[in-house]
Amino acid sequence: MYMAKTDAWYMERIIWLIAGCFTLASAILAWFHSLYWLFFTGLVGVNLIIFGLTGFCLMANILYTLGARSAIKPGTPGCVAAAVAGSGEDENQGNAG
Repeated sequence: MYMAKTDAWYMERIIWLIAGCFTLASAILAWFHSLYWLFFTGLVGVNLIIFGLTGFCLMANILYTLGARSAIKPGTPGCVAAAVAGSGEDENQGNAG
């Protein structure tokens, strides 16, 4: 059985928490207030699909700006965090000497 690491609040974990809270909140609002809240549920789903197909996640960019960091270390094959960050913080982690 796969279990995600829960020893820290890394960006991917925060994104799943936010997506789950948004989906649950919009479903509850649709039940008690208006069915139009289901559009918000659909928006969350569309964003998850876009991330799965392209790797772009608006929430990840917002969280990165607010200081959250990924559990995937820069330099890992397929990771573009250092190239996108531009802050220099992640770019210098792989340069030990």
